[in-house]
Amino acid sequence: MESATQKLKNSILYLAFLYAVLYLLHTFILHKLLIGNQPLRVKKNPDRPLRFRSDGTFKILQVADLHYGNGAVTRCRDVLESDFKYCSDLNSTQFLKTMLEAEKPDFIAFTGDNIFGSSATDAAESLLKAFGPAMESRIPWAAVLGNHDQESTMNREELMFFLSLMDYSVAQTNPPAEDFSNIDKGGRKKHIDGFGNYNVRVYGPPGSHLANSSILNLFFLDSGDRETVQGHRTYGWIKESQLHWLRGFGQAFHQGQKQNLDHSHDALIPTSPPALVFFHIPIPEIPQLFYQKYVGQFQEAVACSRVNSGVLQTLVALKDVKAVFMGHDHTNDFCGNLDGIWFCYGGGFGYHGYGKAGWPRRARVISLELGKGKKDWTGVQRIKTWKHLDDGKLSKIDEQVLWEWQSPR
Repeated sequence: MESATQKLKNSILYLAFLYAVLYLLHTFILHKLLIGNQPLRVKKNPDRPLRFRSDGTFKILQVADLHYGNGAVTRCRDVLESDFKYCSDLNSTQFLKTMLEAEKPDFIAFTGDNIFGSSATDAAESLLKAFGPAMESRIPWAAVLGNHDQESTMNREELMFFLSLMDYSVAQTNPPAEDFSNIDKGGRKKHIDGFGNYNVRVYGPPGSHLANSSILNLFFLDSGDRETVQGHRTYGWIKESQLHWLRGFGQAFHQGQKQNLDHSHDALIPTSPPALVFFHIPIPEIPQLFYQKYVGQFQEAVACSRVNSGVLQTLVALKDVKAVFMGHDHTNDFCGNLDGIWFCYGGGFGYHGYGKAGWPRRARVISLELGKGKKDWTGVQRIKTWKHLDDGKLSKIDEQVLWEWQSPR
């Protein structure tokens, strides 16, 4: 009898020990594998590669200066009381959802100040909410940083790494190791300033002879945040190391593309695909556009860096860049041409960013169309853009053709 009693006691002690181990495992170890009380899971990736639709179109939604804070508790800035009974970050979220439903873009480009760091209590939580509609839509998206993103609980490197891990994001912290345009003669990877310098290639429609060809390049560059130059505070700028990578990429891409197209007999296919560039802070030449013809509104002084690093000259020399899309100055939404390249503001999108009362928040759309030959598509033929206003009617304004390919004669 005593032996059976002792066995029972031992069993109870053993079960208690197992329970204690499991409790400690759950309490002190498993919780470290949780983010936001949700278990870790594999990132959901978009279909690769990005490509034009079967109808020969590819549409990009630019979201400039979302300035997301903490959600419903974050109030709007510069709006008329008569327009909103209560206005918060949720209005920005709803505008993004409305644009995604109305335009059904193939790609979303966020051009910086995605969160308003000084208002965001937790950067990760704000990022998840800010990009929530993009992830829910399952549409591929990418982003660069502005000058306010890093003012919360993450530095710029951590922010870009986090963005690269989010669902349906194709953003990168910097060019991958296999990008040979960033390798020196000794086989070493070169240093590139900033975080968020990368290329996204877009391929031809499925089933076409362009299906395996990159026919559009999208470049994303980190324009920095704030810096001090000779004792003066100024905005950041795109550094020489970034421009060097851009030039190297262009040379390597052209060499590979020429080899691919040597086998084509269709003279209507452009041998050099067009490129679009996305960054946050305008370059120092943008103020010149005030005295030239532009499409849209030029309502505030351009807040650019004091340093001119030669971005315009580099983009012109690449010959493929047709347009640049930027943010930073919320009440500028114009497109102007500098040396054959269009520079376009997105206009303020988010309601927690500064704006102008009575001037609706807005979003820019970029539409690319392929040319059609006798039998198949012939490469990018036309690039257009327009804007939508969050005015209750989603008014479409300022539609224009930025570039159109002309066949050599």
